[in-house]
Formats: sequence, structure tokens, C-alpha cells
Amino acid sequence: MSPGWESAERAAQSCLAANEWICGEYLRTRSEELTEATVQHVWITVASVLLGLAVAFPLALLARARPRFAGPVLGLTTLLYTIPSLAMFSLLLPFFGLSAALVVTGLVLYSLTILVRNIMAGLEAVPAEAREAARGMGYGPARMLWEVELPLALPALMAGIRIATVSTVALTTVGALVGKGGLGNLIDDGVQTTFKAQVLTASVLCVLLAAVADLLLLGAQRLLTPWTRIRAAEAKP
Repeated sequence: MSPGWESAERAAQSCLAANEWICGEYLRTRSEELTEATVQHVWITVASVLLGLAVAFPLALLARARPRFAGPVLGLTTLLYTIPSLAMFSLLLPFFGLSAALVVTGLVLYSLTILVRNIMAGLEAVPAEAREAARGMGYGPARMLWEVELPLALPALMAGIRIATVSTVALTTVGALVGKGGLGNLIDDGVQTTFKAQVLTASVLCVLLAAVADLLLLGAQRLLTPWTRIRAAEAKP
């Protein structure tokens, strides 16, 4: 081995001992730990957003069908979002214990205010003439919802999912309070031990996860709503 290579190897190893913010040796020696934390972070985020959608959708339909419920539904979801995470987890702890279900449930509740509002906004933005045309063709309420209203509401719905997903990626780190925070566990441990490379690496991975998720959802939105691209092209001079 050449002297130059040995010098570079010693420098890489010394960045851990020197507790530097940027350290390649940390990435090499802790890759398994980083991968495990990232996978946990991703599945908690995905599960929370999907369950949030499953809860938000019927709530939004209820608020639209029964306007008197709109205020209470929006008020309740907004109230849930204002509860501090420590208080939220404390309230849920007797039901779920120190488990991933505790974190997922808390994140679902936090996502409702964004998802319910966007679903309602998307459905309300459907042109009245589109509904009238569907009724004239014999569409019933259920068929109109799935084949007319939801497709036209997709841009607003997808915007809500994107915001909720990015928000959930960030909020998942709070799960470190109960040891189920994905990359948040590494950030918390790094802060407690002043392990700079761990704090920076886990934080950067969180940002990258949010950016990648947003780009993937934006791509899905463009694929599912091709008519919006046609309108944009027609609007150009």
C-alpha cells in the first residue's frame, strides 16, 4: 500500500475521533444502522399518510354532505394539529404503549387537518356544469363521485397529500421520544452524545426523503391529471 493511500485512510478514520460534521468513515461503518433507520422512517411515513387518507376521506364526504358538520370536523382536525407532540403521545400511550402504532396514530391525527381541507376544497372546486352533465347522463351520487368529482378534484387532493407527506417525514422524527422515530432516533442519540456526523447525516437524509417523496408524488399527479398539462399548453401564447 502506498504512503499516500495510508495517509488518506488515516485521515478518514481520524474524522470519527475528531468528531467532525462531515465524515466518510461514519457512512462506511454505520451504513447498516442508517439503512435500518431510513427504512423505519419510510414505512412509518407511508403508513401514516395512507391511514390519514382513509380517515380524512369519509370525514370530508360527511362534512360536504352535511354542511352542519363541516365546522366541527374542521375545528376538531385543526385542534388536533395544535396539540404538542409530547402531549399527543402521552394521551395515546395508555392505548398503544411504547410502540410504532403510537407514533403512526399520532401522525395520522396530525395529517387530518391538511387532508380533510384539501379533499373538501378539491370537491368544492368541481364545476357545477360537470355535475349537471353527469346527472343528465344518468349518473347517481356514487358514480358521479368516483368517475367525475374525484378525477377533477385530484390536483387539490394530490397537493394535500404532498404537503401531508412532507410534513409527516419531518414529524416522524418526533417518534424518537418513544424510540420509534426512524432517523429521528439517530438525530436524538447524536444530539445527546454530541455526535456531529450522526446528527448531520440523519438530518440530511430526512431532507432528502422529503424531497424525493414530493417529487414522486408530483410525478404521480402529472400522470393522473394529463388534462392539466393540456390546459397549460393551450394557455401559452
